[in-house]
Amino acid sequence: MEKISKIRNIGISAHIDSGKTTLSERILYYAGRIHRMQEVHAGEGGATMDFMDLERERGITITSAATQVAWKDQSINLIDTPGHVDFTVEVERSLRVLDGAIMVLCAVGGVQSQSITVDQQMKRYRVPRIAFINKMDRTGADPDRVRQDLVEKLGLNVVPIQIPMGSADDFAGVIDLVTMEALRFEGKDGERVAREPIPAAYQQKAEKARHDMLEALSMFNDCMLEMLLEDQPVGEKLIRRVLREATINRDIVPLMMGSAFKNKGVQPLVDAVCDYLPSPMDRSSFARDHDNEGTETPLASDPDAPLVAMVFKIADESFGQLSYVRVYQGRLTKGQQYRNARTNRVVRVGRMVRMHANDREDITDAGPGDIVALLAIDCASGDTICGEGINYSLESIFVADPVISLSITPASSGDQERMAKALNRFMKEDPTFRVSTDPETGETVIAGMGELHLDVYVERMRREFKAQVTVGAPNVSYREAPTKEAEFNYRHKKQTGGSGQFAHVIGRLIPLEADAESTYEFEDNITGGRIPSEYIPAVNKGFQAAMKKGPVAGYEIVGCKMCLDDGSFHAVDSSEMAFRTAGRDAFIEAFKKAKPCLQEPIMTVEVETPTEFQGAIVGDLNSRRGIIMETTVRDTYTIVRAEVPLANMFGYATVVRGLSKGMATFSMEMCRYARVPQKLAEEIISQRRDKEQQAARK
Repeated sequence: MEKISKIRNIGISAHIDSGKTTLSERILYYAGRIHRMQEVHAGEGGATMDFMDLERERGITITSAATQVAWKDQSINLIDTPGHVDFTVEVERSLRVLDGAIMVLCAVGGVQSQSITVDQQMKRYRVPRIAFINKMDRTGADPDRVRQDLVEKLGLNVVPIQIPMGSADDFAGVIDLVTMEALRFEGKDGERVAREPIPAAYQQKAEKARHDMLEALSMFNDCMLEMLLEDQPVGEKLIRRVLREATINRDIVPLMMGSAFKNKGVQPLVDAVCDYLPSPMDRSSFARDHDNEGTETPLASDPDAPLVAMVFKIADESFGQLSYVRVYQGRLTKGQQYRNARTNRVVRVGRMVRMHANDREDITDAGPGDIVALLAIDCASGDTICGEGINYSLESIFVADPVISLSITPASSGDQERMAKALNRFMKEDPTFRVSTDPETGETVIAGMGELHLDVYVERMRREFKAQVTVGAPNVSYREAPTKEAEFNYRHKKQTGGSGQFAHVIGRLIPLEADAESTYEFEDNITGGRIPSEYIPAVNKGFQAAMKKGPVAGYEIVGCKMCLDDGSFHAVDSSEMAFRTAGRDAFIEAFKKAKPCLQEPIMTVEVETPTEFQGAIVGDLNSRRGIIMETTVRDTYTIVRAEVPLANMFGYATVVRGLSKGMATFSMEMCRYARVPQKLAEEIISQRRDKEQQAARK
């Protein structure tokens, strides 16, 4: 158990270009894992954690990479995650299995659009975190404003445990408010941390900041509160204990700062990970016990208990499938057999490795808190692997729906085979990547989280599988939704000789609120056996089957609450099939009366541009049916936040570069679905019908 308490499973998450991968590289170097630091955009090979060719060429992180480092007497499993919202599933599945996280923020940009998404993900999985303000060496760095952003925009209780000495070109180091020392980073690569007395110029500021820190912490510890009220000095040991407890309980977020690129502030951050973030023993995990009606059962970080482990990511490679696994309870041992709770099949662990980005090191067993990879076992992302005598499953990973699709056509029959192989692998690896066949045209359609997401998969198809494909124009995932309540009274009656079919359903279709958690709800109001209970699930299935393709333009239907209020049945002719058919046809009849409308995905777009180009960029966003939500001027540049329909954002990367002479950057993420203006909706419906007619003529 002593060994388990010294494990830290942490992820590094942030907005695009906040310096996550650069920070990971510094941690690996200072921990002795690598002997030379490389940069994300460097020509000599790129960062260690960006091991894919595409990542190195584009200077972005596409897949989450795992590694393990030793820091003093602690063992840290580190996962570097992507910043682009297109690869959000990588962040989701990493946070699902981590015990703590470092949330990186740019000292200039502060809380940006993707920072908000990362914050929501950390809250969803109840992950304690440390906030790290990076890029303190940049002109315009303002840690006080970033702290204010964290409080106002994310609602976090932020407690700074460091203050900076200078900023931008004058950034010299940080002052540790726990030990009240000035930290400077010396040596060629900042590898020596020099602890010095606080310079006189910062003494007063440091004392006030320490007092503020102690006041904030005293809210969570009565002993500290008494000491402050009696003006007694508070010891370093007590401060560290309270900091750790409050961070693990997610009552506070400790705030630190530095510049990963300039090798300043990284070592104290890793010390804080060991001191304040939880070990596997400090986090409570639960599983559903299917032998006991699915009740929630607490898991213990006990190596002698039956095994419970989660497969959180899979990657297909030339030698077979690589499955990333987090062990929650028990011990995973090479050569042993375990059970996949989803398939109920036995899996045998043949080879087990510890990952270091794309390199691997063979191991024979793994205990609670370990993150390892298994080779060539049959499982899918989200599966639970159980030991003997238990039937547990862990809560799966949240998967967002795709918002964009495009058609792909293979160049030859050989390419068709290679393309199919690639698509099967990508679907298995990434739950947000979907493949379907257009029923009208017979084309293969791929869907994902954004243009970049699909672009990367098409490029991987060409490189890794040598499949030459032609890519069609991107299509938006529109949806159909009702706007008013409608009633249905549908009788399905069929007599063709022999036993017939009879089902009668009466009820209402009610539009759901725009912010409803689900896109479909079913309410059973049948009393007195008007419809036998065994037929009611069939009616529900009929409703859901009808929602897959709407009558307006053939898009998926959302936002419906179906109330089944009454009906009747026939003792001989009624069946599940009859009630399913009745449910389907009743839904279509009611939906047509509910004044259906088209809905489109609206994206939150954030553009960071030199102020001189602000007018041109705002004008262009307005021309794309965008609504400007906020413009913030900071020194020589401006941040423009807008909500723009996805349909008008294709190819925007090229346009924004042209408008700003290549100096603006932008990020985009899904915000919500909203009603399409009537005139535009008519055009979309007309185009859809023309496409169907052309396909029918072929």
